[in-house]
Amino acid sequence: MTGALVLLAAEQPQLPEDVGKSGPLGLLLIVVLLIAVIFLGRSMGRHLKRVPVSFDPADQVPDTPAELVPTPVRDPGEELLDTLRRAPLAIEPPRRDDDGRPGPQA
Repeated sequence: MTGALVLLAAEQPQLPEDVGKSGPLGLLLIVVLLIAVIFLGRSMGRHLKRVPVSFDPADQVPDTPAELVPTPVRDPGEELLDTLRRAPLAIEPPRRDDDGRPGPQA
């Protein structure tokens, strides 16, 4: 019976020794990715140091003197109404001749 097991073990194809093991290219890839992660982490740390503690407008210093003067509060849509009031009419009425009848457009 042991002879049969030895015979079966000898008949199976033998795999090369390096199958399933990583080579130098895999090691190089891992080292390059590790270096990239380190540089990205340092860059993110520098950018996060520049972020303000609060984005509240009360904490910010005005850049110009005009920003120191408070702007009047307008109702919603007031700017649109002002624009429409100042805009020329889209459709003009027909022009009249001297005798009061509508004449041809020139």
